[in-house]
Amino acid sequence: APLILAIMASYAFSVLEWKGRDIVFVVVFALQIVPLQMALIPLLRVFSGTPIADVFPFLSLWMAHTIFGLPLAIFLLHNFMSEVPRDLIEAARIDGAGHVSVFLRVMLPLMLPAIASYAIFQFLWVWNDLLVGLTFSGGSRTVQPLTAALAAMTGDRGQDWHLLTAGAFVSIILPLIVFFALQRFFVRGLLAGSVKG
Repeated sequence: APLILAIMASYAFSVLEWKGRDIVFVVVFALQIVPLQMALIPLLRVFSGTPIADVFPFLSLWMAHTIFGLPLAIFLLHNFMSEVPRDLIEAARIDGAGHVSVFLRVMLPLMLPAIASYAIFQFLWVWNDLLVGLTFSGGSRTVQPLTAALAAMTGDRGQDWHLLTAGAFVSIILPLIVFFALQRFFVRGLLAGSVKG
């Protein structure tokens, strides 16, 4: 969710011309300094005991990670998108392409390395996040993120470390699959913009 929203927002900040664009971008960039821990209890109060939380038990987790992942995603993707030559966009506009066509046919293919790089980082941040998982799972043993389940595997007195290490070893399989699937884009995304010319 933060990746999809950030791609569209970065297009709006880097390509579209509108009044107050730079001020809004600075405000969004400044939101990176707000710590996640500061908003956990207010978000928990919003979501706890509501009927929607019973229907969608992971909605609070998704909202927390989306809210706090957006500022960095918008900043990184905006910087990558602003390096795309304006001649490409102007050529597409001369050929009759609207903003949707420019976004889908010009910008998205050029942004694949940056999108893949940020997708890996975002996936790993969410996958390894224990604090948000423990806060919003509410101590439920049936519905909880993997990190919270792993933390509970140590036992009541912390004696079951063999279970925790085995579970942690199994839990790294999916991140490895994601990283190796997006690896070829990852290196290109990290090197993008480092050399001019």
